[in-house]
Amino acid sequence: MKVIFACVHNAGRSQMAAAFFNQFANSEKAVAVSAGTHPADAVHDCVRHAMQRAGVDLSDAKPQLLTDDLAESADLLVTMGCGQSCPVVPGLRREDWPLPDPKGKSDDEVCLIRDEIKTRVVRLLNHLNALECCDLEVEY
Repeated sequence: MKVIFACVHNAGRSQMAAAFFNQFANSEKAVAVSAGTHPADAVHDCVRHAMQRAGVDLSDAKPQLLTDDLAESADLLVTMGCGQSCPVVPGLRREDWPLPDPKGKSDDEVCLIRDEIKTRVVRLLNHLNALECCDLEVEY
C-alpha cells in the first residue's frame, strides 16, 4: 500500500506524517510519500527542529509537487487540514486530518501538532495492519 500525505506547501504537516509513517511501518506492507500542490523551497525550520527533538532527521527532506504520476501510484491520499486548497485526486480514496499549519507557531505548538500527527499515523498503520513497531502507545 502506498499513502500520500499532502498539503499545499509540503513543508510541514505532510513531511512529519510521511516521516513517522515510514519510521513505524512494515516497509513490505506500506510506504508513504509526501507532496504538495504548491511546494515550498524547503521544509519549515520549526518542523525540522520539532522532528529532530522526536529523533527524526528531516535534513534531507525536500518538498515535492503532487503530480498525476505520483497520485496514480497511491492507494490513499491523506490531506492535512488545508481546507479548500487541499488537493483532490479523482478516484483516489481520501482522508482529511484537520490539523493546524505549524508555520509561524511556537516550538511548543509545533510539538503538539507533531505529536497529534504521530498519534494519527500510528492509528492509520494499525488500521492498515502495517505497524512494524509494537511498543508504541496510542490511545484510541
